[in-house]
Order: sequence, then C-alpha cells, then structure tokens
Amino acid sequence: MVQLIRSKKLYRWSKEVAPAILILILTIIISILLGQFTFLRGWESVYRGFVRFFRFTFSLCLPLYMLLPIYNKLGFIFRRKEGILIQVEEKQELEIRPLKHWLSRPFQGIGIGLLFATKLLGVLQIATGSAATASLFLPQGQFQLGRLLIVTGMTVLVSILLSTLWTMDDLGIRYFNRKDYEIKMIGKYVGTLMPIAFGLYGVFSLFGEFPKVQALVYLLQIAVMLYPPFTVFSIFHAHFVQGRAEELSRRLHVEKRVIRDE
Repeated sequence: MVQLIRSKKLYRWSKEVAPAILILILTIIISILLGQFTFLRGWESVYRGFVRFFRFTFSLCLPLYMLLPIYNKLGFIFRRKEGILIQVEEKQELEIRPLKHWLSRPFQGIGIGLLFATKLLGVLQIATGSAATASLFLPQGQFQLGRLLIVTGMTVLVSILLSTLWTMDDLGIRYFNRKDYEIKMIGKYVGTLMPIAFGLYGVFSLFGEFPKVQALVYLLQIAVMLYPPFTVFSIFHAHFVQGRAEELSRRLHVEKRVIRDE
C-alpha cells in the first residue's frame, strides 16, 4: 500500500513538473546543436544546465520553510492594525492549475527577478561606479563566487516575496478594515500585477544596457533559463501550502468566520 501511494505521488509529480523538465532538456539539446544557448556551450551544457537548474530550484524552494515564522510576524503586525484577516472559503485554490502554475506564476517570478536585478544594479552603480553593469547578472561561463552569492541572495528574496503573496491568495485570505468596512485583496492583484509591471521595468533596463537585438536575445535566454526552476517552485509551493494550510492560517490569526468573496 505504501509503495502504491509513493508510486502515485511520483507519477503525479512527474506530470506536474513535465513542462519544466521538457524546457530544460530542450535547452540543453539546443545548446549542443547550436554551440551556445542560454549561456551554455556545447556538451558542457549537459552538466552545467542541470547544476544551474538544481541550484536555482533549491534556492527558490528552501526558503518556503521560512513561511511559518514569517506568518507569525505578519499575524502580529495585522493584529495591531484597525482590521482583521478573514478567509474566503470559496476562493481557496490549492489544486494545481496548468495556466496558473505552468505559465502565470513562473513568469511572475521571472519578472520579479528582473526587477530585483535592476534595483540591485542601481545600488551597485552608486557604490562602485559605472563598472557595475547589467552583464554582472549574466552567466560568464566561469565560476565567480561574488556573482554566485549575489544571484543566490536575490533568488532567496524573490522566493520569500512571491511565496508570501501567493500563499495569501491561495488560501483566500483578505484584510477586512473595521473602520471603512472594506475588504483588501491582499496578494491577489499585487502578486499578479506587480511582477508584470516591474518586470517590464527590468526588461527596459536590458534595452538601455545593450543593443536592441542583443537585448532581445538576452531576454529570451533569461526567460528560457529561469522558466524550469520557477515552474518547479510554483508546483512545490502549491503542495507546501496544501499540507500546511491550517497551520499557516493559524499563524496569521485568521478570523474564524468565513464570508463570500464577491
């Protein structure tokens, strides 16, 4: 029985992450055939591609275990405001949805990643001068400890921000202001529109740093490179929340009464 359950889980996971693995394998094959693609070269892309994929995926998924203490702090903050958190039962979305978890959320993550890179680049330019350029965040084909730490740190921050917003949206958690009786859609629109809007800002920064054609090529490569880990992250996040929905709601001190979300 246990073996059967494990087999079903493995089969389900293999179906859910199939788009990510397919894109990863196609990227490696194209890199071998063309000689270079998504900052990978030739046959070295076989191991470099998988190492990069697992590194990004690990950096995105591991911070999910910080959600419980983060929600403890958020619960304390919201209790001090003039309102309460309520849960809209009809709007809970804890199942895997292809459009949401294979398309929308991975590209939200890519957009936020571009935003973080752009903002950090601005700080580095002020601190170090014109030597800090957008190429700092592009793989250089050789190991650089400083770049690895910067990119890993950004990836962790992106994970924490997105997982916090996505979880509130998935659980149907809304902020109800007792003063004006307005329900705030925490996470629902912020988690969708903010990555898109600020992601465009990050895209435009590439066009300001490189010629148009080269910027388009870099943008395509970055999107293809980051799609597999962000897709696995969105799937892992969904399962993480499914297994801890009650605990996360308790940490936020969500109001027990449930209302309809019109």
